[in-house]
Amino acid sequence: MAGKVKWVTDIEKSVLINNFEKRGWVQVTENEDWNFYWMSVQTIRNVFSVETGYRLSDDQIVNHFPNHYELTRKDLMVKNIKRYRKELEKEGSPLAEKDESGKYLYLDFVPITYMLPADYNLFVEEFRKSPSSTWIMKPCGKAQGKGIFLINKLSQIKKWSRDSKTSSYKLGFCRFCTVKYTPSTSELDNMFVHLTNVAIQKHGEDYNHIHGGKWAVNNLRLYLESTRGREVTGKLFDEIHWVIVQSLKAVAPVMNNDKHCFECYGYDIIIDDKLKPWLIEVNASPSLTSSTANDRILKYNLINDTLNIAVPNGEIPDCKWNKSPPKEVLGNYEILYDEELAQGDGADRELRSRPGQSLGPRGGRSRDSGRTVLTTWK
Repeated sequence: MAGKVKWVTDIEKSVLINNFEKRGWVQVTENEDWNFYWMSVQTIRNVFSVETGYRLSDDQIVNHFPNHYELTRKDLMVKNIKRYRKELEKEGSPLAEKDESGKYLYLDFVPITYMLPADYNLFVEEFRKSPSSTWIMKPCGKAQGKGIFLINKLSQIKKWSRDSKTSSYKLGFCRFCTVKYTPSTSELDNMFVHLTNVAIQKHGEDYNHIHGGKWAVNNLRLYLESTRGREVTGKLFDEIHWVIVQSLKAVAPVMNNDKHCFECYGYDIIIDDKLKPWLIEVNASPSLTSSTANDRILKYNLINDTLNIAVPNGEIPDCKWNKSPPKEVLGNYEILYDEELAQGDGADRELRSRPGQSLGPRGGRSRDSGRTVLTTWK
């Protein structure tokens, strides 16, 4: 296909621009004809706005879906996952099976969450069941740790309510706080204990500018294998993959599947002391700022692999392309879910993909002695 890809971005990050230039692509302005636009979530609103937006041609692609917020806004993510669970229950799907206490066996990966002030009464009821517990308050649409705080008293909610009215992969990394965690209420307001965001930790006295409070995910895996064992570590990472797939399936029915769009999401997952992963949020525009050398290498390679998939061979995009790339272009990406295979057998096939579990003849669970069963989503 003749011609070079014309690119635009409103996110001036070296890991992006170096990848574009490496391919020999040509930079243009947003007012000129372009083929590839890596844009912020604010810009994507204008592109798809009814009033100010415009129709994209077949040789134009962008890095966000029109309503990406169905997954990347914390409140909508929780709403969609709850709806997904209820729909599976109505269908009688084994994915929605619960234990004796009423907890989901396979879909219990989001912490108990309430949207305030709408769910205030429900929250109070839950809070009073365990009044000594600590809760995280997170704004629905902010990032980089802005507006986050912890509470352990209902009176703190009321103060927040008053104040808020007057105030305006296979690769990846794990982040740590610079101060050792403690559940002590005396440290409730110490953000260096509770928030791993670099935007916050870099202001701490113990911040290390060499490693930036980050580990590569493979280093975390090696550490856990050596301290907790390979079997439980393997189970943890399998469950992280499961969380990612099920959260995407939860929003699939409401996501505008525009042929001009792709996404590079950033998943925020907390691992508890029992090595259980909990989905906290999904970022529409994960930070491309590099705080360390390893950070820069990882993010450069991430963008490189993403472009190889979204823009095969670096050629001018064609929205009529086959959207299933060959394995050799995946780089460090892993295929977690094969939709064609999964549709053939449905939920039973999905559950058989989970290590240590297989389905009996009637869909009940049966033990597998730890053997990994054939997977369709990994």
